[in-house]
Amino acid sequence: MSTELLRDADEGDGTADPFSPIRELVTGREEHVNAPAARIRPDAVQEALSALRAEGDYDHLACVTAQEYEGRYESIYHLRSYDDPTREVSVVVPADREDPVSESAAPVFHTADWHEREAYDLVGIEYDDHPDLRRILLPETWQGHPLSTDYDKDRPQIAALSENEPVEPGASASVESDTMLLNIGPHHPATHGVLHLQVTLDGEDVIGVEPDIGYIHRCEEQMAQSGTYRHQIMPYPDRWDWGGGGLLNEWAYARVAEDLADVEVPEYARVIRTMSAELSRILSHMLAMGAYALDVIGDFTATFMYAIQERERVQDILEDLTGQRLMFNYFRLGGVAWDLPEPREEFLGGIREFLDGLPRRIEEYHDLLTRNEILQLRTIDTGTLPPSVAKEYGTTGPVLRGSGVDYDLRRDDPYGYYDELDWDVVTEDGCDNYSRLLVRMREVEESARIVGQCVDLLDDWPEDDRTVQANVPRTIRPDDDAEIYRAVEAAKGELGIYVRADGTDKPARFKIRGPSFSNLQALPEMAEGESIPDLVAALGSLDTIMGEVDR
Repeated sequence: MSTELLRDADEGDGTADPFSPIRELVTGREEHVNAPAARIRPDAVQEALSALRAEGDYDHLACVTAQEYEGRYESIYHLRSYDDPTREVSVVVPADREDPVSESAAPVFHTADWHEREAYDLVGIEYDDHPDLRRILLPETWQGHPLSTDYDKDRPQIAALSENEPVEPGASASVESDTMLLNIGPHHPATHGVLHLQVTLDGEDVIGVEPDIGYIHRCEEQMAQSGTYRHQIMPYPDRWDWGGGGLLNEWAYARVAEDLADVEVPEYARVIRTMSAELSRILSHMLAMGAYALDVIGDFTATFMYAIQERERVQDILEDLTGQRLMFNYFRLGGVAWDLPEPREEFLGGIREFLDGLPRRIEEYHDLLTRNEILQLRTIDTGTLPPSVAKEYGTTGPVLRGSGVDYDLRRDDPYGYYDELDWDVVTEDGCDNYSRLLVRMREVEESARIVGQCVDLLDDWPEDDRTVQANVPRTIRPDDDAEIYRAVEAAKGELGIYVRADGTDKPARFKIRGPSFSNLQALPEMAEGESIPDLVAALGSLDTIMGEVDR
């Protein structure tokens, strides 16, 4: 966007300039829809981000985006505060078109490691001082960068068997070495999807874990870039989380597009969104709990099948509402697709019946899981993730709240109808696998509280004020070079979407910030120094979904 004159210590309206700690490094200003943005030199990334973190309290690197323009490349670092995520800034780093090199942010924020590797892999920007700059989604032998303008999509590619060598080739295979390389996955029930773990063992102890992703790279971002804002993108978000959290994902896209198009959602539709989203959260958490019992104590007959039965009850409700059991496609820009099904009283009564029986069944899950001595032995004080480390890796959702960090976008960056309802953010300070399980189980109860209040509101809502959708233009064309990052509290954590518009009815850049991507990056911190069973318990406690990791 156009350069603005550098301003003094305030923004002209009495508010403090967020970039005052790096004023000497700023080469230009931009105004993104969600946050102020500043451009800096590609050799000043670490200095700028360190100052914003230390002096501005921007301690959460929420999203890293890379893109190519006609004459330059850009990396964009979106910073927020864990204490107040509405305080946010973007740092834009242009790089030369002929020699796209930029300083790495990984020495400042650990979470930048994977994000910059993805930018290098797909766009082609190189990051100086990066601890391990190599491809992350594609094989090292891949030729070209798929999101660059000069990429030859017809060029043959070869992925050699040597791609599966250890991260340090020969280290665990040499004659003198006491270590052993163990491959877990990519097709293994404990990996919860197509995930490959390269594990280095010293006897029974895990001394190294390298998550190897990219096996199901799905081009979701590119498909969104080829669809129109108004009609063609909304069906895709469901597919980023096939565990049941699809409605929450739909909300992430709706929030971005509605802010871009300046659309205000009717109050009635906001209540329906909130109710259906929390049912979707319950759907996801029930699968996480059931699968965790299977991972840790091998309990298929009782806990896993109980959780599946619970999901069936929720899926029946959501099928009545949306017409689908998993890929819902129910949200629309400006609201939802249609009103509650008729007879209305019967539908709301069915939800109340489910909620009335839930407390008793939750107690059964506690008997089977949290009070199970074997599960306690396997999960308490294993997979430890201290709060400071959790923040370093940009973890969010139950993973972060299981480390005692009180961060939830539903409350801290309010949207929908959450700020009108009575509910609590769930945290546990054990920082271990057990705490993350407890957070999800308690969140099911909080989601039920939210759903119950929404049902009461909808039951009493005046019939002549039941507007389910705002009047949205048939074609949405945001201003050329408008840029925005918006996020919601999805089932796995902060699901954010960055969009750059080019004046057409399709995004020029559509970047998905999946919470599982950053959460999974923290796995080595949780598993190293422990045993293989502890590693499996730690991975399961992350509730990773590979659809939003590989995207």
